[in-house]
Amino acid sequence: MKEVSEPRHIEPHLNESTSMRDFVFGFGDGVNTSLGIAAGVGGADASSDIIILAALVAMFTGAKAMAVQNYLAVKSHRELLKSEIDRENWEIENKPEDERKEIEDIYKAKGFTGKDLEMIVNKIISDKKVWLNTMLTEELNLNLDIAGHPLKSALIMFVSFLVGGILPIIPFFFSTGLTPLLIAVGISLSASFIVGAVKSRMANTSLIKGGIEMAGLGTGIALIGYGIGTELASIGIVNV
Repeated sequence: MKEVSEPRHIEPHLNESTSMRDFVFGFGDGVNTSLGIAAGVGGADASSDIIILAALVAMFTGAKAMAVQNYLAVKSHRELLKSEIDRENWEIENKPEDERKEIEDIYKAKGFTGKDLEMIVNKIISDKKVWLNTMLTEELNLNLDIAGHPLKSALIMFVSFLVGGILPIIPFFFSTGLTPLLIAVGISLSASFIVGAVKSRMANTSLIKGGIEMAGLGTGIALIGYGIGTELASIGIVNV
């Protein structure tokens, strides 16, 4: 009889809401994308109308791309988790003694022995749904819900990208020249700092460090974009 190999399990650890995760990353990417566009086109001495148009085009194309990528990523993740859950369910049905031993080992490691251990194990395996859930949570740390829902995740990513992307171009609706660009940089730095702090909160790291790091990246994008735009305009490659 051919021996069935043990499945390789994936153990994701997500303590924060997937919706918040999607919003934070979409918002941050939107801010930096629009800031880079505004700085680059603004560096070429373009009018505010052109800057707004370029940023809007980049916003919607970027939001769509991010949403599609997020949809596919979440869908693939859910399918992978589902396959692991199905495999565990198969093992309970076809290798009950091995799975019972795993339940026993889990609770033995928690300090249960003797009759207490036997009572807990027997109680768990008496209900296959409880048995499966116990194996998923105690042995594999799997939960299908933590992966999120593909369509919901894609929509949140799309909307948050647009919300973040609109912030740096707001000043260009009211003014032109260097002033709205400087205001856009200030808005983006503030928003990026907040996003970085939230990301750090999700990762249980320093809020200040995360905020400064994210704001620094935003500043870097603006400076690079502005430099490229200025250089292209100065050598005559673009004329606006």
